[in-house]
This record gives sequence, C-alpha cells and structure tokens, in this order.
Amino acid sequence: MSQPPLKPVLQKPPGYKDPNATAVQPGFRPPPRKRVLPPSFHPKKTKSSCCRVCCCCFCIFFFILFLLIIICGAVFYLWFDPKLPSFHVQSFRISRFNVTKKPDGTYLDATTTARIEVKNPNGKMTYYYGHTEVDVSIGEGGDETELGTKTVHDFSLGKQKTTSLKVETKASNKLVVDGVGKRLLTRYRSKTLPLNVEARTKVGVGVAGLKIGMVGVTVKCDGITMKQLDGGDMPKCVINTLKWLNIR
Repeated sequence: MSQPPLKPVLQKPPGYKDPNATAVQPGFRPPPRKRVLPPSFHPKKTKSSCCRVCCCCFCIFFFILFLLIIICGAVFYLWFDPKLPSFHVQSFRISRFNVTKKPDGTYLDATTTARIEVKNPNGKMTYYYGHTEVDVSIGEGGDETELGTKTVHDFSLGKQKTTSLKVETKASNKLVVDGVGKRLLTRYRSKTLPLNVEARTKVGVGVAGLKIGMVGVTVKCDGITMKQLDGGDMPKCVINTLKWLNIR
C-alpha cells in the first residue's frame, strides 16, 4: 500500500516572531533569587549580647560583694563578741509632790531626781553617746503627766565600764484634770505611782581606735513604782532602735 505524500514544511517569513515564545534580550540575565534562610541561621545582634554580658558581670560583682560583707560580719562578731549596752533605773526620788485644787482647776507641783545606770558589757568595744534628752512622767495609760525634760551632754563609756546619769526635773503649777490629780496623789502616798523615764540619744561604737557611725536609740523605762525601787529592784529598760527593733 502506498504512503501519502509528505506535506512540505512551510518556511517562516523573515522577521516573523512567535507570539508564544518568551522574549529574551540578548546579553541580559535575570538576577538570581536570594535564598531565604530559616530564623535559626540569622546572625544574632551584637547589642543584645553585650547587655547580657554586662548584666552577668554586674550580678557576679554584687554577689561577691555581698559574700564578702557576710564574711567580714561573721569575723567581726566572732572576734569582738559585741553586746548591746544595758540601761536600768537605779533610783527615783520625789522630793516634792503637791496637788492643789483651786477655783480655776487642779495644779501639780513636783520635783524629782532620777538616776539611770548605763553599762557597757563589752571587753573590746567602747560606746559613744551623743546629746541625750530624758523625759520624766508619772501615771499610765491616757493619764500620763509630764514632769519635765533634762538634756545630758555627750559622754563615752569604756570597755566593761558603768556610769550613772543624774536627771532632775521640776514641774510648777502644772494644770491637771481634777480626777487625775486626786488619783496621782493617792498613788503617790501608797508608793504605787507609775514612774516613766524615756531617753532619746545616738550611740556610736569605738573599735580598735576607730569610731563607727551613730545610730538613733530610744530607751524606755515605763511603769516603775517607788515600792519596786525601795525593795532593791532595778528594772531594766527597753531599747528601741531602727524604729522596729525592741531589745531588753
């Protein structure tokens, strides 16, 4: 069987452009596409690394400083064995106590002399005291009556030394409530009158010839009676320091 004759291939005319072909300019290559890296391959920022290193150094420095302070404090405590000073009311005398009722009110006249014993129990430390203001009052609760304030000048207390502070106060024509005045006079005669002494001062420490800063201290001796003192009792006072620490 004879094959059909082949169709002649048509020749494209000169200047013919195939519309389906992509035009590529001679000598031009498209720019290569930039490869997208995963986040784990991105370079870390130098600024963040520097801040982290600085924070670590800062924390290490303060940790070492805190550790040194603890070690120095422990050595100081073991070597010097520091003890707080002690305060006692040694004696309290009322040389005059008159309650007078007048038409315009009740008046109190009182003269007192108190002695406060201050002791330094340390064998390697000296205590320094600034100006000390001592308030004396009588009564308790809401019926306290001020009898006066005395200022004691600076003084120091050597190793294992004891001193006595003399505090004299005087109240003249002090107006009091009628019922309070009568109650104070009754308790004075029975020697059950509450006596209150409060001292405000600053205390510093001397160690090996060096004087270490002053700390505010308030000493309170409340509710003492003449009957206690006449019986030989020397009530110990309470030391308040740093506004929250109470020490007997």
